Amino acid sequence: MLKKENSNDSPQNSRRNFIRNVGAAAAGFMIVPRHVLGGKGFIAPSDRLVIAGVGAGGKGQSDIANFYKGGKAEIGFLCDVDDRKAATSIANFPKAKYYKDWRELFDKESKNFDAVSVSTPDHNHAIISLSAMQLGKHVYVQKPLTHDIYEARILTEAARRYKVVTQMGNQGASGDGVRQLQEWYDAGIIGEVNTIYCWTNRPVWPQGIPWPSESAAIPKGLDWDLWLGTAPYKDYVDKVVPFNWRGWWDYGTGALGDMACHLMEAPFRVLKLKYPTAVECSVGSVYVNQKQAYYPDSCPPSSHVVMSFESRKGKTPLKLHWMDGGIQPVRPEELEPTEMMGGDGGNGVLFIGTKGKMMCSTYGKDPKLLPLSRNNEVKVKHTIPLVPGGEAGHYTEWVEAAIAGYGKKELSSDFAVAGPLTEAVLMGNLAIRSHSIQRPRADGKGMNYPGRNIKMLWDGANMKITNFDEANQFVKRAYREGWKLTV
Repeated sequence: MLKKENSNDSPQNSRRNFIRNVGAAAAGFMIVPRHVLGGKGFIAPSDRLVIAGVGAGGKGQSDIANFYKGGKAEIGFLCDVDDRKAATSIANFPKAKYYKDWRELFDKESKNFDAVSVSTPDHNHAIISLSAMQLGKHVYVQKPLTHDIYEARILTEAARRYKVVTQMGNQGASGDGVRQLQEWYDAGIIGEVNTIYCWTNRPVWPQGIPWPSESAAIPKGLDWDLWLGTAPYKDYVDKVVPFNWRGWWDYGTGALGDMACHLMEAPFRVLKLKYPTAVECSVGSVYVNQKQAYYPDSCPPSSHVVMSFESRKGKTPLKLHWMDGGIQPVRPEELEPTEMMGGDGGNGVLFIGTKGKMMCSTYGKDPKLLPLSRNNEVKVKHTIPLVPGGEAGHYTEWVEAAIAGYGKKELSSDFAVAGPLTEAVLMGNLAIRSHSIQRPRADGKGMNYPGRNIKMLWDGANMKITNFDEANQFVKRAYREGWKLTV
């Protein structure tokens, strides 16, 4: 539990309180060296960031631990709808006050923390993050930034409006690998890129299935209604928590949402992409009793999405292929028969240029030119600054940037970068979900099963499909009654 307000290690002793309390007496004192004030290794309250972790189990557990490792973050508050999943974080940070409802945390403690880490299921990212920013809190949000395209745009704009320091949790954006890829591209080593392939072995959870017909008892310690949050109410079913929610559209964003912010990030950064101009897809089929079945509540077992980036000033048009469910592109001719394509685990990225090719694994790791022999021959001058600590530095850099204040330090995946990337990722899901829309038969006798591949044209500025209006229902979802994204 937290100590009283005058305790030196209390979350209430935030930077603001420190500055306010000391300011009145500042005129009567000389500047004293820090080591005199607190001894060797002392970190002044003005140089600490008090964090409230919303989502303390699973990925939230590791996020919170990584913030703390940097030495400048204090975990002041923990919040999770599931006591079971939060138990380890509670044990690791016994001084942090624990809440189950983030709304109660924000209402009661907003003066006592500086920043919020959001590591909940996708469907509640936006409402928590926006509420935190409206309180003037810096935010770190797990990937994907949001569940919907509309939400991503709102958070991107809110970060500018409220002047808070932001970062999305795609740590590869701070890695050395993506910077090596950019050095090669900027030096013209592979020429102009016209085609990109990104692929993953996900999903590794059930997809392409019907919602279970039988409900189950809600586990002790889980507040199911609060877990649902913005999503429509449904009775609890077994195993949807803590992991299988990823395969249900009400809560998750499928394989794209799980992995594309890690895999597509490198092409977006290297080629400075923004909004695609068109998207199309095909999806894996499910058969029951030798008949094709459609389960619109569930993400498909596999998909192949093609995004077109046609309007690129001074650059050639580009097509980006996304493949999941184990689908992979044809091996490049430059690879020897036994050489690995991409990286371990069935994930990878391939850049195809007019003068050559390069590839990497998840997070932009293991960048390589093709053929592999080129990596010993090609030398480029390194000019892009590296993030200290690489992927681990993704956490530390956000903490330090938040302490410094808005606009003082550049981050790898602030919302100005992460927002458009997330919108493009979710464009793929818009195409996948539109693929399952049933349409009237030409003879007027009932409905056709879905499955027609339509090339949908996207007006990025206005967040609208211009040639297939039915698809626009997936740009912005309706929240459950009692939950509202107040812009």
